[in-house]
Amino acid sequence: MADFKQDAQELLDAIGGKENVNAVTHCATRMRFVLDDPSEADKDRIEDIPSVKGTFTQAGQFQVIIGNRVADFYNEFSAISGLEGVSKDDVKSAGKQNMNSLQRLMAALAEIFTPLIPAIIIGGLILGFRNVLEAVEFGALGGQTIVETSQFWSGVNAFLWLPGEAIFHFLPVGITWSVTRKMGTTQILGIVLGITLVSPQLLNAFGVQDILAGDVNQWDFGFFQLDMIGYQAQVIPAMMAGFLLAYLEKWLRKFIPEAISMIFVPLFALIPTVFVAHAVVGPIGWQLGIWLSQVVQWGLTGTFNWVFGFIFGGLYAPLVITGLHHMTNAIDLQLVADFDQTILWPMIALSNIAQGSAVLGIIWLHRGNEKEQQISIPAMISAYLGVTEPALFGINIKYVYPFVAGMIGSAFAGMTSVALNVASFNIGVGGLPGILSIIPEYWIGFLIAMAIAIVVPIVLVVVFEKNNILTKWENDHLPIPKLGN
Repeated sequence: MADFKQDAQELLDAIGGKENVNAVTHCATRMRFVLDDPSEADKDRIEDIPSVKGTFTQAGQFQVIIGNRVADFYNEFSAISGLEGVSKDDVKSAGKQNMNSLQRLMAALAEIFTPLIPAIIIGGLILGFRNVLEAVEFGALGGQTIVETSQFWSGVNAFLWLPGEAIFHFLPVGITWSVTRKMGTTQILGIVLGITLVSPQLLNAFGVQDILAGDVNQWDFGFFQLDMIGYQAQVIPAMMAGFLLAYLEKWLRKFIPEAISMIFVPLFALIPTVFVAHAVVGPIGWQLGIWLSQVVQWGLTGTFNWVFGFIFGGLYAPLVITGLHHMTNAIDLQLVADFDQTILWPMIALSNIAQGSAVLGIIWLHRGNEKEQQISIPAMISAYLGVTEPALFGINIKYVYPFVAGMIGSAFAGMTSVALNVASFNIGVGGLPGILSIIPEYWIGFLIAMAIAIVVPIVLVVVFEKNNILTKWENDHLPIPKLGN
C-alpha cells in the first residue's frame, strides 16, 4: 500500500505552506484548494511529486489530480498540515474570492442548472426512445412503426410520457427550487412557486394558438384582469421568478422579527412573488426567451448557418474552460420550448468527442508513458461519455496542440452538423452516446459529423507533434516518447 506521507509534505510545501491555504477538500480523484495567493503554488514542483498526475485551476480552485487513492492522500495531507477539510460547497464559496464578476455569474448559472442535468439527460433519452417507437417506420414491419404493430410497446410508449412530461413540462418547478437552493433560501417555497407556474388551472404554454386567439381564462379582480397562462418548459420566466422570491425572502428577514418570521416571511415572500410572476415577470421573461431563441435559431438555420456552426463548434471547448458553457443549457431548453428541437446541442456532443479524440491521439503517440496514461486514458473515456474537464485540464490544455486539434475537429464537425440540420429532441448524454438524443431522421448526418470529430483531431495531433507545431517540449518535465520525424 502506498505511503503518501512524503508526497503530502512535498505538496504542502509546494503550494506555499499551511498559511496559503484558505480551504481544502477533495472529490473523487482530486485535491481541491482555495489559495490566498495562487501565484505561490509551484506547479512544476507539484507535478514532479510521484503521486500527482496533473494540476489545473478552475472556478477559483487550484486542483491537484491524485487518482482513486485521493481519500488516503487527503487524510495524510490533513494529518501533516493540521488543516481540517470543509465541504465542497464551502470550497466553492471560498473560491469565489479568486473569480471576477463574469466568472461569478457563470458559476451561479452552473449551480442552478447542474442539479437539473441528470433529469434533463434522462428526459432527452426518453423522448428519443419514444420517437423511435412511434415515429420511425421500419421496413421489416411493413413500413409501420413499432407502436402500430405491438400493443406492449404502445403501452410502454404511453407510459414513458409520464416521466417525460414531468421532466420537461414541469421544468420550472426544478428551476425555481434550484434557485432557492443556490441562494440559501426556503426551498419548499421555490417548489411551490414553480408549481404555480405550471398548475393545471392554467392554459398550457404549448397552447400558443389559443393564446394568440385570445381564448384564455382570466382572473378577474374587478378593475383589471390577468390571463391564466402557464409557463410549462419556460426557462427564463422561472429563473426570474425564482430570484425574485429569493431576494424578497432575504429582504424580509432583515425586518421581520424572528419570533414571527416563520409565519410572515413565507407569506409575504410567496404570495406577492406568485402575483408578480404572472403579472410582470412571466410575460417579460417569456418575451426575452422568445427573442433569445429566435436569434440563436436564426443563426442555426440562416443562409450562413455553417459559419455559425464552425464558430460555435470551435469555441465550445474554450467556453468550458471559462465556465461560460453553462449558459448553453438555458438556450437549449428555450429552443426546445419554442421549436420542439435544438440544433445547438448536437454540436456540444461533437465537441466532447473531438476533445476525447485529441486525447486518443496523445495516448497513441505517447504509448509507454505509464504515468501520463493514468490521466489520459480515463480522461479520454470521460470525454467520450460527455464530460471533458479531465481531458481539457489534464492533457489537452497542458500540451496546447491537442486542445487546438480538438477545437479544429469540433469546428468542422459543428459546421457539418448545422449544414445537415442535425437536431436533437433535447439535452441528452454528451459524447458518443449523444446519438441517442438525436432525432432519428438526422442520425446519418450526426454520424458523418461524429466521424469528422473523431478522425480530424487524431490526425492533427499526429501532424502537430511530428512537425513540432504548437508543441512545448522544453517546458514539459514528463519524459515523452516521440515518433520519428
